[in-house]
Amino acid sequence: MMFDIRLAIESIPYIMQGIGYTLFISLTSMVLGLLLSLFLALARMSYNPLLRWPARTYISFMRGVPILIILFMLYFAFPSIGLQFNAVTAAVIGFSLNSAAYMAEINRSAIAAVPKGQWESARSLGFSYWLMLRRIVLPQATRIAIPPTSNVLLDLIKASSLAAMITVPEIFNMAKIIGGREMDFLTMYMLVALIYWGVCSLMTVLQDYLEKRFEKYGEL
Repeated sequence: MMFDIRLAIESIPYIMQGIGYTLFISLTSMVLGLLLSLFLALARMSYNPLLRWPARTYISFMRGVPILIILFMLYFAFPSIGLQFNAVTAAVIGFSLNSAAYMAEINRSAIAAVPKGQWESARSLGFSYWLMLRRIVLPQATRIAIPPTSNVLLDLIKASSLAAMITVPEIFNMAKIIGGREMDFLTMYMLVALIYWGVCSLMTVLQDYLEKRFEKYGEL
């Protein structure tokens, strides 16, 4: 049989022991990456070259280097220069730094998509730059950015499987252990694929909720 149902059912409790690591790495990296991405987006849009060019260089580097290399550098290479992280910390740092580059471009394009009239109206009312961003620009930009940002979250959930390469016991790593013990990797990989699909499906429900929640800002 291509898929051993009995083995799959018996293995679910063991594999799900790693779901906490999968969600923790994904969601924590998403939050930290989102915060960093906002500053990167604003720096990328700045007229000050001391802000703009470092941001552009960072974004270009992170988007051009495989995340697995970043994870290996943090976990295996950095101890040689005195910086040592445990596997989970290295995974969170790596995914946060990498996802921030992608979300920075999403945020930049979303902010740029806010009509210029909104900026001008806020200035005419005497809003400061940061108040204008917080009250006028970012709510509208958030509505625009939700769909592509949700895609980044889904990619983070799936990419968290790469943390198995630095020994994090997330669900893919747990599936590999059982697959090796039972000599049935196909069943385990199919099972873990269904688990990832289920988790990502739940996240799309959250996406739908947020899109409806921010619909009102499209009417400004």
